[in-house]
Amino acid sequence: MRPNHRACLLLPALLSALLPALPGACASLPRGGATPAGTEATLALLETTDLHANVLSYDYYKLQADPAIGLERTATLIKQARAEYPNNLLLDNGDALQGTALADYQALVKPVACGETLAIYKAMNALGVDGAGVGNHEFNYGLPYLNQVTASHFDVDGVPAAAPRCAGPDFPIVLANIVSVRTHQPLFAPYRILTRTVRATGPDGKPLTAAIKIGIIGFAPPGVLSWDKQWLAGKVYAEGVRETAQKYIPRMRAEGADLVVAISHGGLDGAPYTPEMENANYHLAQVPGIDAMLIGHEHLPFPDAASQRAAFNLPGVDKARGTVFGVPTVMANLWGKHLGVIGLHLRYDGARWVVDRSRTTVEARSTRQKDGSYVAADPAIAPLVAAEHAATIHYVKTPVGTSDFRMTSYFADVGDISAIQLVNQAQTAYVQDYVKANLPQYAALPVLSMASPFKTGAAGVADYTDVKPGAVALNNAADLYLYPNALHAVKLSGAGLKAWLEKSAERFNRIDPAATAPQELINAAFAGFNFDMLTSADVTYQIDVTQPVGQRIVGLHYQGAPLSPSQQFLVATNSYRAAGGGAFPGLDGSKTVIAAPDSSRDVLIAYIRKAKQLTRARNGSARSWRFAPVTVKGAVVFHSAPGLLDLARDAGLTGVSQLKPDDGGGKGFALYAIDLSK
Repeated sequence: MRPNHRACLLLPALLSALLPALPGACASLPRGGATPAGTEATLALLETTDLHANVLSYDYYKLQADPAIGLERTATLIKQARAEYPNNLLLDNGDALQGTALADYQALVKPVACGETLAIYKAMNALGVDGAGVGNHEFNYGLPYLNQVTASHFDVDGVPAAAPRCAGPDFPIVLANIVSVRTHQPLFAPYRILTRTVRATGPDGKPLTAAIKIGIIGFAPPGVLSWDKQWLAGKVYAEGVRETAQKYIPRMRAEGADLVVAISHGGLDGAPYTPEMENANYHLAQVPGIDAMLIGHEHLPFPDAASQRAAFNLPGVDKARGTVFGVPTVMANLWGKHLGVIGLHLRYDGARWVVDRSRTTVEARSTRQKDGSYVAADPAIAPLVAAEHAATIHYVKTPVGTSDFRMTSYFADVGDISAIQLVNQAQTAYVQDYVKANLPQYAALPVLSMASPFKTGAAGVADYTDVKPGAVALNNAADLYLYPNALHAVKLSGAGLKAWLEKSAERFNRIDPAATAPQELINAAFAGFNFDMLTSADVTYQIDVTQPVGQRIVGLHYQGAPLSPSQQFLVATNSYRAAGGGAFPGLDGSKTVIAAPDSSRDVLIAYIRKAKQLTRARNGSARSWRFAPVTVKGAVVFHSAPGLLDLARDAGLTGVSQLKPDDGGGKGFALYAIDLSK
């Protein structure tokens, strides 16, 4: 399905004369381009998703190679899949532009010039991507930046009408449900119909070529309007995924689309549908006219026959075959770790192409091989971005302070706050200074701060914050604060604060003290970046994991006394959380009293520069929460990187033990236990 095949259909008369010399792709082309009924073909849809600017197999936060990540590894899988499936489309699901220090460098430190192409797009162009959708993180740097790097002409407030069309991707970007307030039209083209020529087999068993029109339509999670409110409010609005599909898919069919592929940046959720739904693809699959879904956002592989995730076990979801209500569906994890491959088996019935779902296959192919090694990187990718890569490494090595202790998140789920307290301290100090300078009406309110462990192993055994003692550089600050959020502060009552903590406590499964079999402590469906916690000497509380959700926060005290539900606080957090990200009760943007012009990461960097010397006593020991003591008959287990018990001891976690250096899951994790009675 590369350009030489497309030409076959465009020049049938010429090719007819050349057929004796071309026994391959263009052989047996029917005169006039007509496709006989009974013709069959297989078309592969290849998906990347949530690349998050991981062009290379390199961790800029650890300043070391990481073979588990990177589009340069996925590129090898793409080559293999194209060899297996000559008819193919390579499509990206979104969240490609943000997520690494490389992305921040090109967006914030040395912004890419109009005539320059982003590093991630250089690689995607080289790979011949056919089309892409848009994720929520595409909006993190604002609309003017997105307009520039995607070579768009957004008709929205804040983007000059005379702005030049800049360098960008060589492929179309589609997004149907994010709409300009000014024009009431989608920000990007809602869909595109791609005409491709495929190698097929005629009803007589002989090879031929045939034309297929594939419509691609894109969707982003509507929550982006809250998560990036500071960039999007008053400029664009979001429409629900289901109703947007119902509007556009009949148009696509009327315009001749033989197939419709939904590129939907969201996951699966069986809750009743609402237009604001973040992971609406369970409902999108039920919209008539969709032949395949490429999904993402949840940072998981699908299909996954072994998954215990509730959404993968919903009625109508086949987690082994990779279908949702019969619609072939794939999700390719994140950071280039997997390639989604849908092998659509097609048959032409004389009027249109029909998908034979019984013969269609769906896979999420991993870059990790059966022996634990990783496929080799495609050597063509690294040279494309060598200059940007080197500049980013030079940038992130800039020192900002020193530390006498190791700040990690390996045991954050069980009480280690070494990588969290510093963030809370920086946010608290910023809000206190801001109030003093700008908001004297709030001067009497105590300031607290909430932060979470952003990296808790969701993407693999290397996916943890780990800042060694010694010099603290910019890459370490980016490791401590992963996302380019802005700092916000909300005004809350004691009751609202408790509700926030109750939501955070959903990170844990309910533990049965009488159970003798091992019980998993961590609720894997609740993301680690939603496990917000306080780290203040003024606040103490316990989490009782034997209780149901909503009833777990006990012994909540402020300055030694039970917290009054009416006590008022200012709570520092980030723009994502304050605007409703994570669906925390009461946090919907209405309680925000400070929307700082500074990013959370810049606030942290400034705090480290001012402090100069970080110590555990001052910056890594104020643990506000503990588990409520309970004796459990069986083991309560969790997973983390192996051989790190010394870190747990340094954090005062005496009840943690390592049961097995390898938990048997095939991903390199160790199995740990925690004694909840201590």
